[in-house]
Amino acid sequence: MEKKKTWGVMLVGCGHIGQQHIEDIYYRDNVRIVACIDYNEGVAHQFARRYGGDSGAAWGTDYKPFLSREDLDIVIIATYAETHLPIMRDCVNAGKHVLCEKPIAPTIAEAEEFCKVVRASSSKVLIAHILRHNQTYKKAAEMIRSGELGEIRLIRMVQNHHIMNKERYMRLLEDCSPIVDCGVHYVDVIRWFTGLEIADISGMGGIVSKDVPENTYDYGMIIMKLEGGCTAYYEAGWTDTTASENLKEFVGTDGRIKIILSDYRTQNKEEGDLIEYYDKRTETYTSINIKCKYKDMYAQFCALIDMIENDTEGFPSLDDAMTAFRVVMRCDEYIRSNLQIDQKTSEVALQYVTDMM
Repeated sequence: MEKKKTWGVMLVGCGHIGQQHIEDIYYRDNVRIVACIDYNEGVAHQFARRYGGDSGAAWGTDYKPFLSREDLDIVIIATYAETHLPIMRDCVNAGKHVLCEKPIAPTIAEAEEFCKVVRASSSKVLIAHILRHNQTYKKAAEMIRSGELGEIRLIRMVQNHHIMNKERYMRLLEDCSPIVDCGVHYVDVIRWFTGLEIADISGMGGIVSKDVPENTYDYGMIIMKLEGGCTAYYEAGWTDTTASENLKEFVGTDGRIKIILSDYRTQNKEEGDLIEYYDKRTETYTSINIKCKYKDMYAQFCALIDMIENDTEGFPSLDDAMTAFRVVMRCDEYIRSNLQIDQKTSEVALQYVTDMM
């Protein structure tokens, strides 16, 4: 039997999402952690000790010296969006493969440059749209694409966080809004589930919490019209007063499904996630239980390995990831411009009232 290759991995970014990546792959037989990199050297050292295995892993604050190592095959980029393009470019120029967290970049122009670099390289690069590798979402996609709901007419999605670690989320807001950071997942899910393109977008947003960084917002909604007349919306917020909510509902002419994650089930959590299916034709409800890991980082990692070994396109493809990114960024621009208009309108109205007194 041919021995399975052991993939040398370097993690760049030892924060919240970086830890989720590494803790699901470090103990696998086909993975060896080569290095852990973070701007905080102490954190990088801690990750190297914890996840480096018997052979140990290197650590540091600069990833570049490690790119020349022959035992390094894959780099996981789990940093803020503003650093994705330069890190990815250095990695592929060194002949390394990349698993890069979303969003691709802070701007559409940098994202287009990101795609240009990837297409010109012989390295494989997968954008981390983790829901593509979730078994519950795969089942829902299969049901919708097979026509069990008839024609999809309405999609309702909510992903609100009642934040407890305010410092972390305020730093995330400096990088991008929740509409961009979380929205890329769900715009991608809409296109994946339905096979329909988004024909029109608009949005709204506002500031709920105190101390929100300047020129951004912590709550927003994307409103979309899809081909064939389907209406969809996605609501997202990172605030310290709104309730935590998770709604994923897909409504068609012949029925609907709702995805209820195990953490949000009021009963039978031990059965895993729940897909609640209503069939209008028979007027019956069916409960489908699926035991799966919400963020299956190893399944995503294996998708990159498949790209490398079998020259597959990737799931999602670079084009699909870029399309979702363009949609959320256009909506983000729309919301930011309207927030500025609202502020100016309020100032004018206040001055008018003052002049009348």
